[in-house]
Parts: sequence; structure tokens; C-alpha cells
Amino acid sequence: MSTPKHEFISGARDTFPLLLGAFPFGLIYGALAVTSGLSPAAGMAMAAMVFAGSAQFIAVGLVAAHVPTAIIILTTFIVNLRHMLYSATLLPYLQRLPQRWRIPLAFWLTDETFAVTVRRFQREDGSPFKHWYQLGSSIAMYLNWQFWCGLGLVMGDRIPDASSWGLDVAMPVTFIGMVIPFVRNVPMAVCVLAAGASSLVTLGLPYKLGIIVSAFVGIFSGIITARIAEKTGRRAAA
Repeated sequence: MSTPKHEFISGARDTFPLLLGAFPFGLIYGALAVTSGLSPAAGMAMAAMVFAGSAQFIAVGLVAAHVPTAIIILTTFIVNLRHMLYSATLLPYLQRLPQRWRIPLAFWLTDETFAVTVRRFQREDGSPFKHWYQLGSSIAMYLNWQFWCGLGLVMGDRIPDASSWGLDVAMPVTFIGMVIPFVRNVPMAVCVLAAGASSLVTLGLPYKLGIIVSAFVGIFSGIITARIAEKTGRRAAA
């Protein structure tokens, strides 16, 4: 029979392959944070309290480009809207937990933890301790991220032009690898393809506004496709 300890260890173990993906993110984030004018303390505080790799990465880049604060806030907000979808997906499995569980699990929820955890929740084995599995994954990701960010901040001055190393390619590759297993229907495929195409077209927009535009293009394309498919299905049934 499953136990909290077993679930916790399993969550951390299943997340292990994704931990190495934080290595280039953390190092480059730390180096860019230092070179963009953030103090090591401020950079570490962002890593500890924001704990959102893509948002931190984008925010630091925008800070370095002297982008207006309103644009930085709006961009990071849009980028992190995907967490609402994660929360909505996990809500049926976590809604009975007390707030002392839901609050930290919500804070520690990342793309990697969601990708690993949602499969565990969907497995029908009757375990009442699956939230411990998510906790194990979350703690593993959190400690791992703090380590690499801290190392990047310490080595920031010693990494010449870290952005030119090409390590940042690991970010889109990691996200693509996590997204592909969830592309199981036409609306989702259209959403992904539309967002990808839009990101290429809007790459030259200032302040990285292409990220916001592409996000909305993908969302609306998926919604419209889903509605068309639903209407077509109704007509076929009639």
C-alpha cells in the first residue's frame, strides 16, 4: 500500500530527469541578473519568491533592455497565465485538501512538476497520498532551481557573455518536450502551431511583445478550432 514517504520519494525520483534542464536556465539567469544591474541578493530573492524560470528569464532581459515597468509586469503576467490552466486541471484532485497543503503546492507548481504530477493523479490506483507525490516533485525542483540560480549569481562576473553560449536553447527544447505529450487533439495542435508561427512572425517586435501576441494567437486559434469541431460534430449527429 502506498505511503506518504513512498509517494514523496517517487515524485522526486520521477522529476530527476528534468532537474538537469534547470542547469543552463539557472546559470544564464544568474549571469544575466548580475550584468543587468540586479544585486546578487535581489537576484536570489527573485529566484526564491518568484520561482518561475521563464518569467525570471524574461524579466531580467527586459530589465537589462530598460523596458518600462508596466511592460515587464504585463509580459510576465501573460507568460504565467498558463498556471491557471495547470491549476484548473489539478483542482479535482486537490480540492479536498486543507489550505495548508493547497497554498504551498500552488506556489511550488511549475511546468515540470505539472507534467510529472498530472500523470500520477490520472493513474487510478486508489492511493490517498498522491499530493505527497506532487510535494516531492515540487521540493526537488525548488531546491534544484535555487542551487543553479545561486551558482549563476556567484559566477556571473566570471561568465563572459553567457547569452552567446547557446545554452538558452535548452528552454524551448524542454518546453517542447513537455508540451508534445499533451497534443492529443486537433484544437491543441492548432493552438501550438498557431502560437509557434506567430512567434516567428512577431520576433522583431520591441519589448518582446511577440510573446504576448503569440500567446493570444495560440489561445484564440485553439478556442475557435474547438468550437468549429463542436458545431461540426453536432451537425453530423443531427
